[in-house]
Amino acid sequence: VQLVESGGGLVQPGESLRLSCVVSGFNLNNNWMYWVRQAPGKGLEWVSVIFTGDGTRKSADSVKGRFTISADNTKNMLYLQMNSLKSEDTALYYCAKDCRCSAGYCSVCDYWGQGTQVTVSS
Repeated sequence: VQLVESGGGLVQPGESLRLSCVVSGFNLNNNWMYWVRQAPGKGLEWVSVIFTGDGTRKSADSVKGRFTISADNTKNMLYLQMNSLKSEDTALYYCAKDCRCSAGYCSVCDYWGQGTQVTVSS
C-alpha cells in the first residue's frame, strides 16, 4: 500500500489549493479515506473523511464550507479542495486510510503518505 500526496505550497489568506493523493496497492473503492493534518507541536487533526463506495463525506467544523474531499475510484485518486484558506490551516497534510479518530484527533491510521506542506501566510 502506498499513498503519495502532492499539491501543497505557500499561499496567502483567502486563496485556494487542491491537494491530490495517488493511491496504489489496493482498490480505492469501498474504503474510508481521510485527510488529516498536523501543525507544529500539535496532534494529528482529522480534516475530512469520505467513504469511496457511496461518496458519503464529512468534514471537521473548522473546515466545513471551505474544504471538500472527493475521490476518483477509476483513477485511484483522492483530493482535497481547500478554499478561503486561513493561517490556522497551516500544517502538514496527509492522505490516510482507516484512521481511528475521536474528538477531532486521530490516534492512529493504518496507512498514510509522506505528507504535503500547506503554509498560509501573508
